[in-house]
Amino acid sequence: MLQSTLDGILNSLKVFQPEITLTVVLCLILILDLILKNRPKIIAWSLFVGLLITGYFLIQQTNGLTISAFENMFLVDPFSVYFRMLIILTSIFIVMFSMMSGELYNGKRKLGEYYIFVASATLGMFLMSGAGNLLMMYLAIELTSLSFYILSGYKKEVPDSNEASLKYLIYGAVSSGMMLYGISIIYGLTGSLDFININKAFQVSEVSFLPLVAANILMLVGFGFKISAVPFHFWTPDVYEGAPITITAFLSVASKAAGFAVLMRYFFTAYYNPVASALSGSIATLSGFDWNIIIAIISVATMTIGNFIAIWQTNLKRLLAYSSIAHAGYMLMGIVVLSNEGIAAILIYFAVYLFMNLGAFYIVMLIADKIGSEDIESYKGLGYKTPFMAVVLSIFLISLTGLPPTAGFIGKLYLFAALINHQWIWLAIVGVLNSVVSLYYYVKVFRNMFLKNIDEQHNEIKFNAPQIIVALLLVIPTLVFGLYFSPLVNLAQASVSILGLK
Repeated sequence: MLQSTLDGILNSLKVFQPEITLTVVLCLILILDLILKNRPKIIAWSLFVGLLITGYFLIQQTNGLTISAFENMFLVDPFSVYFRMLIILTSIFIVMFSMMSGELYNGKRKLGEYYIFVASATLGMFLMSGAGNLLMMYLAIELTSLSFYILSGYKKEVPDSNEASLKYLIYGAVSSGMMLYGISIIYGLTGSLDFININKAFQVSEVSFLPLVAANILMLVGFGFKISAVPFHFWTPDVYEGAPITITAFLSVASKAAGFAVLMRYFFTAYYNPVASALSGSIATLSGFDWNIIIAIISVATMTIGNFIAIWQTNLKRLLAYSSIAHAGYMLMGIVVLSNEGIAAILIYFAVYLFMNLGAFYIVMLIADKIGSEDIESYKGLGYKTPFMAVVLSIFLISLTGLPPTAGFIGKLYLFAALINHQWIWLAIVGVLNSVVSLYYYVKVFRNMFLKNIDEQHNEIKFNAPQIIVALLLVIPTLVFGLYFSPLVNLAQASVSILGLK
């Protein structure tokens, strides 16, 4: 018995290499910060190298196998590998952004701690993406959230940053408590915290209707908070505006990706009924409760409120915050479909969203460092002061709108196609109309950059070679995946391996 337990632990550790590497890197940079207090660039480069090594071990897991570690607490399968690849790539870009950020380095801050929390947030999101147990899921969410609470308030001398951190903490604590209450109800109903065992319990026995519905509404509150879905989005604009731009970008992509990964894993593994082809505990238990409609309503509310409130924004960071809320609504449409096609569409969308959204925040960061403002009115004539960066920002915004020939068009195309193929035509129409609305507020930025202050003298704004190279690393995939997207589509379709979906 003892030997088999030890063998199980050793086998689990073998597939846990990326997470072990991240943990070692976290401890290493913590020690380096104690020794090299005034050398944050060394800590940043150490984290950068550590993330690359983690990525190497992660690539070793792209073999299509599904392996459970630590008694199904953590799952290594194509689905979790895909999301962890997105998270590690985002983290690498965030470290590069941070090393170039005047906002972070133009002040007497202990940036070693900043990179420590970036590493811990990355580790937490890795664990979220592979969680196969409610306890692991909750602990991973808490590790991620605690790291972001601190990071969002890292400019502590700025009142907006303190407000952002406090609001994030309060909303996070409430949603966390509600999710934990939901978990306790589910455990009481099924006697298990394991997703697969929960599913089996639903298939073999009757479960009380109202407690199960209440539990899952409480769970949706926690998930909705993580992905900034309406009506759990209130923290997002203030936190995105008050946090350093690097952390805003990190939250908008990596945290959202991890939230969607654990949301899909939980609902599709624990509640999918292959006999009824419905998202339910058992045919007798939830046959009269259509979760698809509930998620569709949340999706419509999220994209509509996000887009319409963005119209009135004057701060570009805040505008992108509401845009990020709207994009969560678009991605929720893929969950409504409840099929491999819908999940693959979400995976495709996240890959292109990574490049276009990180790129938009990156350009905003560089320009804010130069002109000292994130206000849209400050962008007047920018197309003549720095033509390259203005054009690159325009490409990212066009891609966020979903127009060809950018990758954003491909992401929305596959989402809308999945909806139409499964007879959710009205939802696809709402998504298209919302995309039209989003074009309106992005056009405000184009107009200021290229059509305002044309006749005035413009002082050139210059950027160094590393800054331009990082911009190219983001804009080239945004254009390439808009024209040649077959490899990305094939990878996403091969990464869908959630229990029960056909």
